[in-house]
Amino acid sequence: MTLDDAKRCPCGTGLTYGECCAPIHRGEREAATAEALMRSRFTAFASGEVDWLLASWHPTTRPRSLELDPGIRWLRLDVLGATAGGPFDREGTVSFEAHWVADGARGSMRELSRFRRDHGWQYVDGQAL
Repeated sequence: MTLDDAKRCPCGTGLTYGECCAPIHRGEREAATAEALMRSRFTAFASGEVDWLLASWHPTTRPRSLELDPGIRWLRLDVLGATAGGPFDREGTVSFEAHWVADGARGSMRELSRFRRDHGWQYVDGQAL
């Protein structure tokens, strides 16, 4: 699914996609924080950007491939908290709840995600909450 730059970004910041996650997805700028990368990854899940998801995954934990469930539509991201993960940190965590709908059923998943900044922020792994 292609996102419109003028529409609100799915990640929940209130900004438009063109102001928020689009420049990160397009490689025009790096995510400044672990939370910004988390938000860009949620938006990539919502729009089916598998290549971006793999590119933003740390090489030590990145799977060879990734298949998204086309029956799940991601609705909203709530960031619950973050530790470290700032512009001068090397590691950080972000806890979140991602809301979805599939086949008329609604649900959510909670995760504590770990991030590392070597050459830009990358997702390492997550633990279900």
